[in-house]
Amino acid sequence: MRHLKSFNPLNRNKAHRRALYRNMAEALFTHERIRTTQAKAKEIRRIAEKLITKAKVRNLHNIRMVNRLIKDKKVLMKLFDEIAPRYTDRPGGYTRVIKLNRRKGDGAEMAYLELVEESVAPAKGKKKKKKQKKAAEAPKAEAKKDEIVEAEKEEKAEAKEEPKKEEAKETKAEKDEVKQEAKKEEKSAEEAKTDDANKEEKE
Repeated sequence: MRHLKSFNPLNRNKAHRRALYRNMAEALFTHERIRTTQAKAKEIRRIAEKLITKAKVRNLHNIRMVNRLIKDKKVLMKLFDEIAPRYTDRPGGYTRVIKLNRRKGDGAEMAYLELVEESVAPAKGKKKKKKQKKAAEAPKAEAKKDEIVEAEKEEKAEAKEEPKKEEAKETKAEKDEVKQEAKKEEKSAEEAKTDDANKEEKE
């Protein structure tokens, strides 16, 4: 009969069992997932869930009660600051036991003991805000793309117009040279006429 047997002694004395609880609970809160035997996982689950329930209410009394088992200050602060706030709206059931194949050698039943991952309620609002920001930024990004495309088109048009302008400048320069040559020829012809007229007068 199982009368008055409220827990599994795990074939250890009280001091050894308490040290086991401390080490495995600290490992669970540090890594949030540990691999152990099913018997130990079920016992650590019982201890860990009580600690998380106490950590949900942060006051000096609860910190000291949890500190009786969890001696590592970093793990203690992680439990109160990060882990417990995840389960503010969850009344128990903070861990799960996932059964694995038997261990090679002694054939012990193995299992994963892990914390139930649950997103904090404000995080959903943040995701919505992020989506709203992305939706608001989308038209701005499109407008910027349109501006960039228009700028590129203008640059291409200017690049096409530049050779035309250069050709026009060259044609103007050629015309000016032709006009100057024509003027020089006219002047030379007039000078020749005046010379001929002067010669005739002298004769």
